[in-house]
Order: sequence, then C-alpha cells, then structure tokens
Amino acid sequence: MSSMQEVNLRVLGIRDPGSLQGLAARITEQISQGEQKPFQKVIDVSSGDPHRAGMPPLSFARQVLAACLYPELLKENRFPSDVRQRAQKLLGACNGGSVGSYSASSCGIPHIQKSVAEFITRRDSGVASDPENIIFSSGSQRTLMLVLHLLSSGQGLTQTAVLTPLPCPHSLPMLLDEVGVKQVPYQLLEEHGWATDLEELHRALKAARGHCEPRAIYISNPGNPTGHVQDLKTIQEVIRFAASERLILLVEEVYQDSVFGQEKKFLSYKKVLFEMGSSYSEMVEMVSFHSISAGTMGECGLRGGYMEVINMDPLVKNFLVSMQAPCSPPVLPQLALEIMVNPPSPGDASYELYTQEILQRVETLSQNAQRACEFLNNVPGMSCQHAMGGVFLYPRLHLPVQIIEEAEMSGLQADVLYCQKLLEEEGVCLGPGSENGHDDKNYHIRLCVSAPPAVLEDVLKRLRLFHLRIQDRHH
Repeated sequence: MSSMQEVNLRVLGIRDPGSLQGLAARITEQISQGEQKPFQKVIDVSSGDPHRAGMPPLSFARQVLAACLYPELLKENRFPSDVRQRAQKLLGACNGGSVGSYSASSCGIPHIQKSVAEFITRRDSGVASDPENIIFSSGSQRTLMLVLHLLSSGQGLTQTAVLTPLPCPHSLPMLLDEVGVKQVPYQLLEEHGWATDLEELHRALKAARGHCEPRAIYISNPGNPTGHVQDLKTIQEVIRFAASERLILLVEEVYQDSVFGQEKKFLSYKKVLFEMGSSYSEMVEMVSFHSISAGTMGECGLRGGYMEVINMDPLVKNFLVSMQAPCSPPVLPQLALEIMVNPPSPGDASYELYTQEILQRVETLSQNAQRACEFLNNVPGMSCQHAMGGVFLYPRLHLPVQIIEEAEMSGLQADVLYCQKLLEEEGVCLGPGSENGHDDKNYHIRLCVSAPPAVLEDVLKRLRLFHLRIQDRHH
C-alpha cells in the first residue's frame, strides 16, 4: 500500500488506543541509555498484567509447562511427582506427544475441553457443562471477536449493536470498531459501587432502537475496571431483561477467582440461568468467557482463553468453530488452561505450595485494593469506590479547569493528558478512563492493584505527589 487512502476504511475507523504504552517504552529506553529522570524506572500498572508489575508466576503452572516444552526434564526427577505426571498426561493429549503439533481440533484438545467442562460443573454446583460447548482460542478477546464477527451485519439503522457497560474493559471499544459493531453504552452507577441498573438498561435499549439493531448485551462480572461483583438479584434481572428483549448474553467472567469483598462471592451467569427454570435455561442464548490472563493465574503473555456457548443453534456453533479452523488454537495456552481449571488436589506433592501461593495472591490483592482505595480517598481532588473483585480500581479525578483547557488545545482528552504528565514526571503509567469508554467530564483513571505491596506503595506515593503538584500549579 502506497498511501493511507488504500487502507481499509473500517480499520481507519478503529479508535486510537493512545500512545501511553509507547511513551512508557521510550522513557524506559532513555533511562537505560543514561538519561537522567526524576525516577529510576517506569512502573506500568495500566493493564491487568501482574507479572509486569512484579508478581511471581505460580510454581506448579510453570513447572508443568517447562516439562511439556522440554520433556527431557522429566528424566531428571527435579520436579515433584505430580508435576511429572501432569506433564506426561498433557503431552499424551497432544498430537505426536508434542506441544509443537497443531491442536487436535478447531475447538481445541478434547482432553482439555473435558477438564474445562468438569471445572464448570464443579463451580456451578452440578449444573452440567458439555465439552462440545467449550471452544478455545488465543485469549478471551479473540473468542469474543469470533462471536462479534458472527453477529456483525447491516449499516445505519440495521447495523448490529451491543449494549456495553460504561465504563467497559478498555479493549472492548476497539474490538467493536474492528468488527463493525456499534457500541450502545449503559451507565453503571458509580455512587452505588458501579452497580448495574435495570432502568438504565431499558433506557439505553430504547434510545438505541431506531438508530441501530441491538442484538446482544455485554456483561463484565466481576467488573472490569470497576471491581463490582454482581449479586443474585442483579444477575436474575439482567437475564430476564435479555430474555424479554431477545438479546444474546455475552458474559466476561475472567476475574471469577479474584473476589475479595466482604460477604461477596462469585455467581456465574450460567448457574443462575439454570436455576431460573427451563423457560430461561432452554431459551436464553449465552456465551461466557474465561482466560488464563486474568485473576490468580495472570499468564497474560501466553494468550489463552475459552468460551462456553449455551443454547446456540448447532449450525451456528459449527460455523463459529469453522471460523478459526484455518488456524487452530495454540497448544501451550490450552495446557495452561488445563492447569488453571484442574489445580493440584489435597495429597498431591505440589498441593501445599500451590495453596500457599494462591492464598498469598488473593490476600495481597484484597489488602492492596483496600489500602489503595483508602489512600486515594484521602487525596484532595480524588474519590474512589471500593472494589469487591477483579484487579483494578477506577478512581475519579476532579481536575483543574486549566488542565481541561490545555488538553482541548492539544487535541487530547483531559485524562489522557493527565496520564501523560504523570508518566513523564513520576514514571507511573496508568490507564485513562477514556479508554474505558468515558468521554464526558467525569474523568477517571484505571489502576491495577495486582502488584507487590511495595510496588503499589511506590505508585501511590508518586501519584499523590503528582496530583497535589497539578492542583498547586493551577490555584
């Protein structure tokens, strides 16, 4: 292509994700080349990547994956017995006994489909999961994109639309742009801890009809980036709403193992759906998503996820599978998924260490979220709702008028300019709320609290210094 005029118009229409990651990389490179900065290194807590922030990986997961990648390690007895047994079993499920072979089918490796289905059945207190309804792909975003491609059609009044929470996961607006699906936002209630409101769902849907064709509703539970965990009543209301309006439920549940709010627990949409009786469980079409990138596993770089499809027409499901048939799902992430859904059991050699590491992660996450929320609520010009789960806090910024005016002159959102200045002056990379769909004057930032406590303290200290400095400059 010799010019931008030859680029696909749909690609040109994709929202710019911003340049903060690139700026962070440039500053890191400048420091490595000896350039003097007010800080020694950049700390990036803009995404839910715990390893980037300094959290260690799970020992059992890495040991099994290492043995699968290099089976010679199995001969040395350097790993616990259950690690060796798991690696041998997983290799036996791979074509040719090697992770270097293609996946056994377009859906994934049957043995791992079965493991995931058994995990879902245990999680949902016996509500059965069919391995045939489990489809693997390279991350939950990729699986979501496959579904969105199926839904996408029409233009103008007939353009497919999806109801999406505001704020929403920061990758979602770009995905919708890429597949040509219109975003219909429904506002979460910040003053109620970012809860979902039934009246707001009806308002958003009514406002959209006549302008586009809403065909699905997207749910994030636990909320990304809000940390809100939906209760039984809310989930039932959303399911009834989807049923009455004939909307497909697209449910992202990637932080289901990271719930820490007092008296809060994760309830899957599927479990609630099947407890509501056959008039719902046999009619409501639903796709749920999970990933190894999120929660306690935190293996973002391996890019592995799955979806479970419920009440989807078999012909449609077959077409969904065929869409990724030319490039079957990668094998190593599927092995990591199997480890995530089938961890060591009591009596296994690795059980004690694995349990200690998981408890340590959940305790760190809970304490970090509480500590950061209290800290931010004591910073003048900030307010933050308490999180019940997930890995993010989503505090609100009360910005000086001068910053807003400077951003307008620069052609930037005010929260983006704020995050740029924070990165340049203090070496902290946060996510601007405009990436999460916010485009009004209620400015927010996204902060991942899945980090070692000392790292989080450093982030909070730098953020407070910067925020007070910004306030002082413009008063």
